[in-house]
Amino acid sequence: MAGHEFFEPADRKRPVADPTAADPLAAEEARQSCDPAFKHGVVVGFDGSTSSERALAYAIGMAHRSGSGLIIVHVANRLPTTVWAGCEPPVFVDVPDHRTEVLGLELACADYLAEVPWILVERGGDICHELEEVGKEYEADAIVVGSTHGIVGRIFGSVAGRLAKRAQRPVVVIP
Repeated sequence: MAGHEFFEPADRKRPVADPTAADPLAAEEARQSCDPAFKHGVVVGFDGSTSSERALAYAIGMAHRSGSGLIIVHVANRLPTTVWAGCEPPVFVDVPDHRTEVLGLELACADYLAEVPWILVERGGDICHELEEVGKEYEADAIVVGSTHGIVGRIFGSVAGRLAKRAQRPVVVIP
């Protein structure tokens, strides 16, 4: 049976080796290592919305066909402190987001995830940046996201569109 893990949000600093050190292998080992079962897996952004559920279904099939693991990423909410304090420049704080725990429990009970090994990764910050970072950490073969519908996506640009422009790996956008 597959399980899920909760990682620290990405904005918390992790110790890394000195990049000017003489031994580049030591710097590589200091990075957070991931489970080898999920290396070259499929990353999917998931928030419980209808479009992310379709993206998850596609990503499950993709991981199953390729015989790889599935890395499900939920990016938690972050709000600028200027909303409350009125200070300049804006500073971002993490807002408690229990949605990841709820999503994790729902996914753990889902029969459709029994076909592939999977983990749930929680991050905080910009969705595009965090999906790309997780893809880089796991050396993902692809990132799957659902499309954004509505006026917010038209005004600010969709996550899928921004991710497709900046990602260093294939991005699959599911309508």
